[in-house]
Amino acid sequence: MSGEAEAARPEDVTARFTGLAGLYARARPDYPAEAIDFILERCGLDATCRLVDVGCGTGISSRIFAGRGLRVVGIEPNDDMRAEAEAVPFEEGTTRPEYRVGRAEATGVAAGWADAVVAAQAFHWFDADAALREFRRILKPHGWAILMWNERSDVDAFSAGYGRILAATPDGVAIQHKRMTAGRILLEHPFFRDGRRDVFCHEQVLDEQGLIGRALSASYAPRRPDAVAEFIASLRSLFASHHCDGQVTLRYETAVYTAHVVD
Repeated sequence: MSGEAEAARPEDVTARFTGLAGLYARARPDYPAEAIDFILERCGLDATCRLVDVGCGTGISSRIFAGRGLRVVGIEPNDDMRAEAEAVPFEEGTTRPEYRVGRAEATGVAAGWADAVVAAQAFHWFDADAALREFRRILKPHGWAILMWNERSDVDAFSAGYGRILAATPDGVAIQHKRMTAGRILLEHPFFRDGRRDVFCHEQVLDEQGLIGRALSASYAPRRPDAVAEFIASLRSLFASHHCDGQVTLRYETAVYTAHVVD
């Protein structure tokens, strides 16, 4: 879908992306094929399996897994985000995700229905323990929980500069820290075992407008017109200093946490 608790109270979280769904769908990166291949192999997932994508947003990860042949149910509480996901056209014969209203802590999915549950770029917004209890409830015996984030990497000057601009926003540092640490609970939770964290390289090639859209799609990007103007000016300056033929490359490390239900 924060600052500390005040900025990310559960009652506030679902509204953070209201009005941003179209921008989010256009500007956010996908996930590396290598990471998806790893998940499918490690978790033993194939076209016979059911996957629940919790906090699915505009359906970026839902479509990726559906494209691999899985039956996918996306759970999303924000009406704007879910409507954006549902509006994506699919070719005839292509597996299409099903989208439902629900929350991570109360998905509405039947007990023991899913072979796997994934939360992509979303778990840090959840009540972690309540969400993992719900994951266990809807998973089959030995079913898998998967948490995934694209985290910005500072391996080059442009990506580092982009990170500094976002870190200067009021919630930027706190939300990044929350994202980077939120997955640890899965590795330690008593309902799951054999947990591990794996990291994959990823990147997003952007023109100037794409860069601005990517930054403004963040839940903690400024919204006041004067602050937005200053934010965009900083992004334009960064782009001007680093672009090559009108493009820049934003680099990520995609962190994947996996663990299965205790038998």
